[in-house]
Amino acid sequence: MNVRYPEFGVIEIEGERFEHDVVVEAGQVRRRNKKASKEHRDRYGHTPLSADEELPWSSHRLIVGTGAHGRLPIMPEVYQQARDRDVEVVALPTDEAAKLLGSVEASEAFAVLHVTC
Repeated sequence: MNVRYPEFGVIEIEGERFEHDVVVEAGQVRRRNKKASKEHRDRYGHTPLSADEELPWSSHRLIVGTGAHGRLPIMPEVYQQARDRDVEVVALPTDEAAKLLGSVEASEAFAVLHVTC
């Protein structure tokens, strides 16, 4: 899969430019809907990745791009759901997550990518 993190606030997937967080599920890209996680913002100082969101659980591995500086908080419940589903969570700064996604076929690409902080 062709994925690049060319600059802060931007991710490019298969030649398409996104200036917002995205979810990749079997190579299909959609905007990350953070609304369900916003209620946890005060606790983390930032809207975290929570189990309340629609996460792409249909693979054995979920790649999470944690932002340019790796600051996206991931709530413990996400890790618990992953264990319950036998899914490995690989959390990396978004530039590294993009490189990892670039090494897999689109059908194997399952990720949440945060494009800022």
